[in-house]
Amino acid sequence: MKYRKLGNTDLDVSVICLGTMTFGEQNSKKESFDQMDLAFDKGINFFDTAEIYPIYPKKKTSGRSEEYIGSWMKKNRNRHKIILATKIASGHPKGVGATGLSWIRKGQKYLKFDKKNVNAAVNNSLKRLKTDYIDLYQLHWPERKSNFFGRLGYQHKEENDWNKFEDILYSLDKIIKSGKVRYIGLSNETAWGLSKFLEVSKLKKLPRIMSVQNPYSLLNRTYEVGLAEVSIREESGLLAYSPLAFGYLTGKYRNGELPKNSRMKLFGDQFGRYKTKNGQLAIEKYNEIANKYGLDFAQMSLKFCELQPFMTSVIIGATTMDQLKTDIESVNINLSDEVINEINEVQKIYPNPCP
Repeated sequence: MKYRKLGNTDLDVSVICLGTMTFGEQNSKKESFDQMDLAFDKGINFFDTAEIYPIYPKKKTSGRSEEYIGSWMKKNRNRHKIILATKIASGHPKGVGATGLSWIRKGQKYLKFDKKNVNAAVNNSLKRLKTDYIDLYQLHWPERKSNFFGRLGYQHKEENDWNKFEDILYSLDKIIKSGKVRYIGLSNETAWGLSKFLEVSKLKKLPRIMSVQNPYSLLNRTYEVGLAEVSIREESGLLAYSPLAFGYLTGKYRNGELPKNSRMKLFGDQFGRYKTKNGQLAIEKYNEIANKYGLDFAQMSLKFCELQPFMTSVIIGATTMDQLKTDIESVNINLSDEVINEINEVQKIYPNPCP
């Protein structure tokens, strides 16, 4: 396994991060434990979860992902060897975000990033995770209306019902000083948002953002525009989610296939992000490259992400042990200049077909 610094901290995180959004839904407790055992044995020390996991969110399963991780760490007595990341969700009364998930923080009408909500969310996560501290605490998506989850064509509308950057950082600063959180990060954030958080933290001497968890894959390289430069210059690297585009970049959904128990088979109606026409055409081209050079399609897709200079860690999610083994092994393959050049040529033909 390879390791990189988390932001400008002294924490060395594995370049492969174990994503756990399937724990408690697609994966049973035993299967989740088996995955964590394998990942840990292979050198993965970085686990990512969230208060609303597993996905797709349900009252019955809410919090299970954190609970499984907590139980596993307690069983193995290895909390001190794990870099643990989780997230706080926000929700707008008009239906944006986690609003409607009445079981999250007792169903408050507006799930804000204010002192009350931050305290409640952190304490609930700590209880489920069976620990007294979180290494990386992330804002799951912005409170304000912006471009995330594949939205394009930003249309500005002035609004004042979201917490300002300074206020959010003050709330998080108190949590950090209490010892419950070590470092903070963002998720589904824009270049402007990241820059503003960094600016305010410098001006007010408040906690700085150490990472950004955004989508990045062969089908969505939009992070390279704007955010990549900020990440490198400010030492606030990317934690790439959906590097396999919900499994599309493994080839398992080619020719209209929907494997049993796959995410798209179970939740396809909720996840249309990777079903675009150009996305499917690009997938075929990338699959041809993998076949041409004798590469596993999934491993090629993951390795391309890992190689990016703004990348801190690539978040993988698997439902079977075979998938997990294949994904982890991606750290040990090489991509030649020829492979990378051909990948970039496909990007030119089908630029970011699935943002």
